[in-house]
Amino acid sequence: MAPTTTQTSPIDFERIFHPKRIAIVGVSQEGLGFGAGIFVSLRLIGFEGEIFLVNPKGGELNGEPIHRSVEEIPRAIDFAIIAVAARAVPEVLEACRLKGAAGVEIFSSGFKELGTTEGIALEQEIVRMAARGIRVIGPNCFGIYCPRSGLTVLPGPDLSRETGPVAFSSQSGGMAVDFANAGKSVGLKFSKVVSFGNGCDLRETELLDYFRDDPETGLVAMYIEGIRDGDGFFDALRRTTARKPVIVNKGGLSAAGSRAVQSHTASMGGSREIWQSILRQANAVQVGDMGEMVQACLAFSLLPPRIFHNITVLGGGGALGVAAADLAESFGVQIPAFEPGLAGRIDELLPKPGSSPGNPVDVANPFVPPKTLKAIMRLAAGDPRIDLQIFTSLLHHYKNMAMLTGRPIKAVTPYLELADDIREVAAETGKPIVVILSNPKSGPDHLDVVDMFVDARRAFIERGVPVFAELRDALRAIGHLNAYYERKS
Repeated sequence: MAPTTTQTSPIDFERIFHPKRIAIVGVSQEGLGFGAGIFVSLRLIGFEGEIFLVNPKGGELNGEPIHRSVEEIPRAIDFAIIAVAARAVPEVLEACRLKGAAGVEIFSSGFKELGTTEGIALEQEIVRMAARGIRVIGPNCFGIYCPRSGLTVLPGPDLSRETGPVAFSSQSGGMAVDFANAGKSVGLKFSKVVSFGNGCDLRETELLDYFRDDPETGLVAMYIEGIRDGDGFFDALRRTTARKPVIVNKGGLSAAGSRAVQSHTASMGGSREIWQSILRQANAVQVGDMGEMVQACLAFSLLPPRIFHNITVLGGGGALGVAAADLAESFGVQIPAFEPGLAGRIDELLPKPGSSPGNPVDVANPFVPPKTLKAIMRLAAGDPRIDLQIFTSLLHHYKNMAMLTGRPIKAVTPYLELADDIREVAAETGKPIVVILSNPKSGPDHLDVVDMFVDARRAFIERGVPVFAELRDALRAIGHLNAYYERKS
C-alpha cells in the first residue's frame, strides 16, 4: 500500500550516517534485547560518539544511565535507534524529532508486514510524522553499518572499521548482516550498508541517489523485494549505472518467492521477465543470490574498470583445462592458444612429464616453485592478446608434504612468496591476476589445511589480488564486469 503522505523533508545524510549523538530507545537492564544488543555492539565496534539510553523504568546498563524518556536527554541528538513495541513508535518518533534528530532507524516489527489493519495504520502514522521533518529507516529493519562512523547493524559488533568502495542497501535485515560478514571474509570493504525493512520512508530510490554522489562509494549492491515508485527507481538506477556499477539481487521472482516477500516486508515480487528487461535496459548487473553478489562485488572492487576478453588459465590437471575452456566460453570470455614460440618458451620452464604449455597451462606438479610460476605468468602476460590471468591453486597438496616431512603445513606452503610474486607480475605487466583457492580438503581431518587457506586468502587480499573459491565463480564475475563496461561504452 502506498503511503498517504508525500515525503518532502530534506535528508541530512551526514548526520544519519555519521552521527555524533545517538539515542537508543527501548533499552532493558535485563537480558540482551534489541536495544541493549545494539548498545553493546556500538561500543564493541568502537563508536566514539555519545550514546543516550532510554527506558521508562530508568536505571543503568553497563554503567551508562538510562533516561526515562527522550525528553530527559540533556542535549540535542543527531540520530535515534528505536526498539519499542510497535504501538509506542509514533510517540517516540515525534519525541526524537523534537530532540533534533535528522533520522531514526526502527528495529520494531508489527507494522504493514503483518497485513493487519492496526499494523498498516501504525505504518501510515509513521509516514505522516516523518513528513514533519525527520527521516525514517524501517520499520522492521536492522539499521545502518557505516565503518567510518562506527555505526553497525544488529548484530554486527565484529564487522570491520575499514572503509571501502562497496555500498549495499537491503530490504532484508538478515541479508544485510550476512552480506557484510560474507564480504568481510573475502576482502570486500564497505562504505555503507543499509537495512531498510518495510521502507515506509527512506528506501532504495533515495539511497541510490545518495550513493551515486557519495565519494566513498565506488559501486552499489542492492537486495530488492519490491519498489514503491517504478519510474523514479528506474530513472535513479539508470543515472547511477552511468557513473558506477550497480549490482541487483531481486527477490521474489518466483510464485513462491513472491508470497514469501509479501509476508516478509509487505512488498510485491513482480515478473521475472519485466525485471530482467528493466535491469538490462538500465545496465545494472543482475545476480541470482547473495554468493553471486559477493563475487561480482569482489571483481568490480579489485579489478580495473575495463573489459577482459582474453585470459590465461594456469594450474594443474588436464581436466582443469577442459573445464576452464568450457566455462569461459559460457561467460563470454576466451582462452586463446599461445603462439608456438611462446608455448615453447613456457614449456622449457614446466616440470616433466605430464605438463602442457598451451593455454590453459597445465603445470602437472603441485609443488612447482613460486619463482617458476612467476616466470610462466610473466611470459604469458607478454602475449598482447591477453587481458587477464587466472591462477588456480594446488596449495592443498602441501598437506602431503607436511605429513612426509613432519612439519606444519604453514611452514611448507609457500603462499606468502606466491602472493608477493603474483602482485609483482600484475604490477609489472599491467595485467591483473585472479587466484582460485579451491580446497577439497575441508573436512574435520584437515582443519590445518583450512586454517592455512584462511591465511593464504588473507595474504592475497592484502596485496590487492582477488581470490575466488571456484573457477566458475571467477569467470562468472568477470563476465558481469565485461557486460557492464561493454554496455556502458
